[in-house]
Amino acid sequence: MRAAVLHTPGDIRLENVDKPVPKANEVLLRVAAVGVCGSDLPRMLIKGAHKMPIICGHEFSGHIEELGASVTGFARGDLVTVPPMLPCGTCDQCATGNFSRCRNYDYFGSRRDGAYAEWVCAPVENLLKAPAGCDPRAAAMVDPASIALHAIWKAGGVRMGDRGAVIGCGPIGLFAIQWMLLMGARDVVAIDVSEQKLELARQAGATHTFLAGADLPKELLADIIVEAAGHPTSVNAAVRLAAPGGHVVFIGIPVGDVPLTNAAFQHFLRQEVSLHGSWNSFGAPYPGPQWTVTLDKLASGALKWEFMITHDLELEELPGIFERLRTDREFFFSKIMFHP
Repeated sequence: MRAAVLHTPGDIRLENVDKPVPKANEVLLRVAAVGVCGSDLPRMLIKGAHKMPIICGHEFSGHIEELGASVTGFARGDLVTVPPMLPCGTCDQCATGNFSRCRNYDYFGSRRDGAYAEWVCAPVENLLKAPAGCDPRAAAMVDPASIALHAIWKAGGVRMGDRGAVIGCGPIGLFAIQWMLLMGARDVVAIDVSEQKLELARQAGATHTFLAGADLPKELLADIIVEAAGHPTSVNAAVRLAAPGGHVVFIGIPVGDVPLTNAAFQHFLRQEVSLHGSWNSFGAPYPGPQWTVTLDKLASGALKWEFMITHDLELEELPGIFERLRTDREFFFSKIMFHP
């Protein structure tokens, strides 16, 4: 089968590799759609994966082509989305349903072969059947949308009439805007370094948009802020954007150290702001309501997703698009989607 294989950071080759064979309790999926996650950029271009060579890609959907022994409840042709984490199921975090904090997990696209390929095998525990009529691209977007939902729940959720804010308007941030509005936020502030991404934020429903660094009126301080950029300036901005007693939840993954300015520290200290970390998107029973609720909302159209897709490409184009991401600083994208 054809697959985009990561050999070393920046060395991505389209190759013919062996087609996987499902074991007992697994299915063989014909990949339908797979998205590029923001975490794929440093993984494939800078840091590398846990093992190499490897096939990356963890935001995906597929049609079941073959059932392994003992598989029940699914049929050939079913469209499924696949939560990318494979928790160990035995550690203390798994025992309490905190699968995102599993101490000994496996993961599609970073620790085992993922979906930048024509086929991939997945255990039945990692399959969620998509509702009838669901677009495979929507099913492949459950991962980023569920990450946004998990983060908001980690921060205590949105109360009717709250003001929300999002810093970093990539797909996770764009889904966070929509979740806040669905939960009853009266308005949502969106901040990004890109005017193009702010236009996407407005399509997602943001009521106030600002370029990073702009002075925001004090009356726009927010009750819940999602920080989805991972840059030191956005982390500090998120803290200072919180209203008294507000909640800030951090999703963005920083590359270097993240110092808090004295002004930011004084703000969260004196205004009794709560700071939350959020990692992945899973709950109990695995993969949790984060995934089941998200899949239903994407399939029904309650969550808008198609406007985020800026590039819809064939698998053969994957090495070239990553080379462009490496060399072209002006290249704009929101969500890149591949089809084998």
